[in-house]
Amino acid sequence: MRHPSIRQLYDYWNERRGQRPAPDRADIEPGAIRRVLADTFILSFDERAGHPFRIAGTRICAAFGRELKNEPFLGLWAAASRREVRDLLSVVTNETAPVVASARGNSTAGTTHDVELLVLPLGHRGHTRARVLGALGPRDAAYWLGACTLGNLTLGTLRYLAPKVEQAPSITPAPARARPEGRIRHGFVVYDGGQT
Repeated sequence: MRHPSIRQLYDYWNERRGQRPAPDRADIEPGAIRRVLADTFILSFDERAGHPFRIAGTRICAAFGRELKNEPFLGLWAAASRREVRDLLSVVTNETAPVVASARGNSTAGTTHDVELLVLPLGHRGHTRARVLGALGPRDAAYWLGACTLGNLTLGTLRYLAPKVEQAPSITPAPARARPEGRIRHGFVVYDGGQT
């Protein structure tokens, strides 16, 4: 994770998650992540509607030159990447497995820009197949924001993240019971006991 917003959102998500597979939507406090809200989004997990944005940060909307609320997330992706992104969202929600990925988009100015994507499972009313929390941040200095907009994205490499889990306190094993003394007989150790 290179982009600071991506790292901060992941750390906050992991802290709010605790020992659960994913935090609930009600556990996410916007004020606690105010520094990263511009790069943050929440999606509805609705495959037929293309996973529409419930919330999209201002920097994400500026990168694409429009308000994204209620627009399908899959609509941001080139046709060749849509199936992969759809599958990625299914894995994130079904397996509660966070993912960080790279993507690339061509701008209206004819330049190519790399972005970093974070996708996190988010519970809603006891289900993890209802909401997805994420962030999308430029990998470069983003000098182009406001001067041009991104077109369709192409998915690059991705990596599933293992959430940090608090270690259980170590348990000292009980001492082994002392074995009875044995005697050597014909090269074997013989222990007395058992049948009489």
